[in-house]
Amino acid sequence: MSMSTGLADNVKKYRRTAGLSQEGLAEAADLSLSTIHKAEQGGHVSMDTLAALAGALGVSTSALFASESPRSVIGAEDEANRRNLAALRRALMPPIGLASPLPTPGEAKEPTAIRQGVQEGHALYQAGRYGAVAKRLPPLLHSSEAAVSAFEGEEKQRAMIARAHALLLAGKYLTQVRQYDMAYFALAEAIRLSRDTGKTQLTATGVVGLCWLLLREDRFDESEQLAAQTAAEVEPRMSEATPAQLAVWGELWLRVAAAGRRNNRPDAAKHARRMAATAGGALEREHSKFPSHWSAFGPVTAEAKAIEDLSLARDARGVLRRADEGPLSGKAVKHFGRLSTNNWGRHRLDVARAHVLLGSHQDAMDELVNLRQTADIWLTHQPMARRVMEDILKKRKRTLTEDMRSMAAHLGIAG
Repeated sequence: MSMSTGLADNVKKYRRTAGLSQEGLAEAADLSLSTIHKAEQGGHVSMDTLAALAGALGVSTSALFASESPRSVIGAEDEANRRNLAALRRALMPPIGLASPLPTPGEAKEPTAIRQGVQEGHALYQAGRYGAVAKRLPPLLHSSEAAVSAFEGEEKQRAMIARAHALLLAGKYLTQVRQYDMAYFALAEAIRLSRDTGKTQLTATGVVGLCWLLLREDRFDESEQLAAQTAAEVEPRMSEATPAQLAVWGELWLRVAAAGRRNNRPDAAKHARRMAATAGGALEREHSKFPSHWSAFGPVTAEAKAIEDLSLARDARGVLRRADEGPLSGKAVKHFGRLSTNNWGRHRLDVARAHVLLGSHQDAMDELVNLRQTADIWLTHQPMARRVMEDILKKRKRTLTEDMRSMAAHLGIAG
């Protein structure tokens, strides 16, 4: 990320408070002196670098950010996607006057039809067809809003639940393409509607999404606290829990772990990983049954996220060793099931990064090329993919291959 003046000043302030020279901080954080210079001058550094600096300085990563939050990034630059996002903004945030919102073009549909539309949209999301999701969302949001206004009694309750599903899909998509203001609005409204209709499982699903958004905005403290509090509130009895309840509870612990790990709270992250592993073990294999649970979770996901911790700690050999063992090994698929497409992609990016750290640039490129073949649009939304490719370009001694030039262009990396 490109550091603001505030971030750079904070790194310098905490370094001086710790009584460290720039050379001393570089040694303590296991970073190069040039990286410390860059960080204190407001240059581009990765989230991993900030976490390493925070660890060496003995502060939380969020302390380095002060009160700042990162800017939203437009996930897609072409004209069609800009139009889709504008239509989505109008559907989510209509003008409101003294009496009521301006009339929307939506026609009230039956809640079952709305839920079916959400299911189809979610399948498109899982397939990485984000443009198609963006196109479907505005009419879904308009019709669900009209349904809530048109129906009464039990039918109104069903319409509210259907709208909550539509908003959850919008929040998930918007977080993925880094439209954070709209994503927050959609997820907060989905959580409110789910809570008002007494749907605890759906509410917790919304919280999982909101914690992901907070993580992406580097709001680590809030993400950890919200996920931990919600996990405590929905903790199931192991003997009675449904697979969906275990899955959402496990996902909340994954959010706690991710926030703790990024915020220099290793003990909190370690405890959360144990809890997620408990949930995964109780499930025995990956569980994915939309809409009772919105993403896959199980022993394989718990293991992949534990490996993500090793990646953040720059333990490249640990990443590669565990990537081929246990629940993630090829022979374990039959017993444990597969990761979701997005989690698999993220896991292979961790593997690619490990190869780069060990100087195996072609192995890293092979991972990126495989991901481009199976999830090309998803790949363009992953900062980790750009970091891996930038490292390959920086360290490559020989002439770039055609694959490398093509991948750099695909990920929007100049030069």
